[in-house]
Amino acid sequence: MARYEIGNADFADMASTGNAEVLFELGLVYAAGREGEQDMIAAHKWFNLAAYKGYDVAKARREEIAADMSKEQIAQAQREAREWITTH
Repeated sequence: MARYEIGNADFADMASTGNAEVLFELGLVYAAGREGEQDMIAAHKWFNLAAYKGYDVAKARREEIAADMSKEQIAQAQREAREWITTH
């Protein structure tokens, strides 16, 4: 799997490529809190989008973090993923 250096890169620009590996990497960034505070809703969103694009590893990560999320948090992440799909 390719690794993308996030650093100061603009997340919106990276995500707009629609590349499944980039979407997955963004999920990892948010899940680990590498660029600030951990955000499991955002992580779930990006893993969900990567899975939607066919990145199978993302499905497992999404399910892994969902086990520690509330139903409301998962629903919010799903809404955000749907919104992203409609705008990209």
